[in-house]
Amino acid sequence: MEQRLVIYNTLTRSKQPFVPLHAPNVGMYVCGPTVYGDPHLGHARPAITFDIVFRYLRHLGYKVRYVRNITDVGHLEHDADEGDDKIEKKARLEQLEPMEVAQHYTNRYHDAMRALNVLPPSIEPHASGHIIEQEELVRQIMDNGYAYESNGSIYFDVEKYNHDHHYGVLSGRNIDDVKDASRELDGVGEKRHQVDFALWKKAQPEHIMRWPSPWSNGFPGWHCECTAMGRKYLGAEFDIHGGGMDLVFPHHECEIAQAVAAQGKPMVRYWMHNNMITINGQKMGKSLGNFITLEQFFTGSHQSLEKAYSPMTIRFFILSAHYRGTVDFSNEALLASEKGLERLMNGISDMERIQPSDKCDAETEAFVSGLRQRCYDAMNDDFSTPQVISYLFEACSHINKILDHKAAICAACLEELKATMRLFTFDLLGLSEDKGGADSHREEAFGKVVDMVLDLRAKAKAAKDWATSDHIRDELAAAGFEVKDTKDGVTWRLNK
Repeated sequence: MEQRLVIYNTLTRSKQPFVPLHAPNVGMYVCGPTVYGDPHLGHARPAITFDIVFRYLRHLGYKVRYVRNITDVGHLEHDADEGDDKIEKKARLEQLEPMEVAQHYTNRYHDAMRALNVLPPSIEPHASGHIIEQEELVRQIMDNGYAYESNGSIYFDVEKYNHDHHYGVLSGRNIDDVKDASRELDGVGEKRHQVDFALWKKAQPEHIMRWPSPWSNGFPGWHCECTAMGRKYLGAEFDIHGGGMDLVFPHHECEIAQAVAAQGKPMVRYWMHNNMITINGQKMGKSLGNFITLEQFFTGSHQSLEKAYSPMTIRFFILSAHYRGTVDFSNEALLASEKGLERLMNGISDMERIQPSDKCDAETEAFVSGLRQRCYDAMNDDFSTPQVISYLFEACSHINKILDHKAAICAACLEELKATMRLFTFDLLGLSEDKGGADSHREEAFGKVVDMVLDLRAKAKAAKDWATSDHIRDELAAAGFEVKDTKDGVTWRLNK
């Protein structure tokens, strides 16, 4: 069945039908991490958001080249043009080579992404491996008259660019407002205007990370890498550029200006941005003491966490809100998410216990026949994962009704229900029921013990020893095992 996908484009502030430049090929670039610290929730949200986009586009039959960069040079503190390089500062503190720091935290980021079941991108370029491409971008911008040299550094001339084009097209900011916000600093330093931004910085004597260029030994400005690497791997024009909403200004605004200044036309058609994450209503930050890494969530080793939360609980919670909405993390919200995920996984496993009838009742047939398209419609509406989850929960309710013999389902509808539930839960939402390692062996052992105890209970019931039968059921319940007697036999599950 043909699917008509619409995407909210930050550039136009509206939902637009997705029409790739070169169908069936799709080019997608997403801003990845600056690797100077452990991955946290702020890394998880864009990774999961664009993992959904990647999965769904591929499911629709597109051949997607997904590029997600690693920033390992040029990102200065406070996203500014002055100060320490974030990675170099960390290297000095830990007495390591900068690339040692970058590699360590890149590995940590990859570990976290695997735990969250985030698919690897098609290409993962590093900024430090594309200095030549960034120098070429700077040269083109200078040749076109939109940059100037100052003491060996190169700056983008925002006023000149704004005269010919429009600086602020993505963020909606007016250049005069930006100038007014920094007027007290005007004329300070190497820039002609404070709104100008660095394309190339001359390295100070103490700066470790430096490369030769026609202008000085130095390093590229932070904004250059994505423009240069996006163009290298996806071409002068490509379909989707994504990242967090905090990157709209200045990072992505500067990317647009660089591309137009270098090649005379924009590079990106659809700009997608996920919203921010707060913790208990506050912005996440180390200074506020609410900065929680993904590993701390997975292990429960942070003072504000009541317990450990599995990677799938984190993924489920992020998908329970639309990617353009804010997400507020709290213990209460994560506990609710944990219960919701358990409900969904139980529903999927419970389908295996259903004995199909000769025919469906009308309500079940109508629900199952429409479920797949309803889920597709939600995904096609700017990747509305909360709506998909709500439909999957409806399916779980129907599964319970069938198991309680309050509804009937035929074999064909049961297979369609199973296929739809698995497609959207596992393939498209990227959730996983695989616990892996020691946990799976432990649960298998639990299962054998419970089955053995229930066998003893069945013998007690057969002998009309109701006291023993009830005692076994009550003791299992006290231990967290829910036992149900149905006309098809006894069932049980562990309530976590």
